[in-house]
Amino acid sequence: MAALDNVSVGIRENEFFTLLGPSGCGKTTLLRLIAGFDYPTEGEILLYGQDIAPLPPFKRPVNTVFQSYALFPHMTVSQNIGFGLEMLGKPKAEVEARVSAMLKLVKMEALKDRRTSQISGGQQQRVALARALAPQPKVLLLDEPLSALDYKLRKEMQIELKRLQNETGITFIFVTHDQEEALTMSDRIAVMSSGRILQVGSPWDIYDRPAERFVADFIGDSNFLPASVGAIESGIARVKLLSGAEISATVAEGYQPKAEATVAVRPEHATAVRTGGQLPGSVENVVYLGTDTHIHIKLDSGGNFTVRQQNMRSQSCGFEVGERVGVQIAADAAQVLKD
Repeated sequence: MAALDNVSVGIRENEFFTLLGPSGCGKTTLLRLIAGFDYPTEGEILLYGQDIAPLPPFKRPVNTVFQSYALFPHMTVSQNIGFGLEMLGKPKAEVEARVSAMLKLVKMEALKDRRTSQISGGQQQRVALARALAPQPKVLLLDEPLSALDYKLRKEMQIELKRLQNETGITFIFVTHDQEEALTMSDRIAVMSSGRILQVGSPWDIYDRPAERFVADFIGDSNFLPASVGAIESGIARVKLLSGAEISATVAEGYQPKAEATVAVRPEHATAVRTGGQLPGSVENVVYLGTDTHIHIKLDSGGNFTVRQQNMRSQSCGFEVGERVGVQIAADAAQVLKD
């Protein structure tokens, strides 16, 4: 079985590009191929037009930040940052200047003489980033570097990573299975499954216009509705649902009308209403989640639908279990998925 199946993707200069997918989908394998830790059985790895696939890792202008950070605990922060430059034989003055610049970049000047065994996990993460950025690589690879951090620190580091990428102008290739992480930081995202890239696009493209069911299901929450697709004009199709209602839905280029298809609708792109709506049903459950409430509706036409409603201060969602409701889908919020 191939770890990667006919993968081909172009990553732009000075881009924060994320490989997103579940464990075992091939994203780390792809990262290791770029780094030179593994070698492809076929194909090329082009960097500014040069095939770097035959080159060993130390001859590639690429650095990697690992999940474990791989810092030297007996060395100080400054020594860790300068270690790679020293191994490259850089002059002492240049090493000191680069270390000073990196300490300022990651805001670690005050801890420069501290051993890395004496600083926090978030601070260790900054040191690992500074060490990888110090030689000014063309590409920085990041293999789930935030997974060991707690939730609050992980959120802070997401913003920090994007700042570092903007300030350095270096292309970042980031691996994660965390959809929120990918949406927060990325210029573009490649969603992977079973060794294949299913879709590449901006966070908006991936979330609001998923091409396949796996993408729609993996990124956020989605409702999936069986439907038939009628006339298509300028990327918008007339879709008939099992309830008999007709709605408009976006379709991928080249999609043809068909009797059986699947339509995806995000929970926040629909509303529960007491009269009207395209999908009649009954409230099965109401789940309060602080910032919003999920209203789970059992549809008369079969299946279930979840509506996400943002909460207002001191107001309940207004719906009770067992109450008759309709689902009103926002205009052009539906997406017809590929087979």
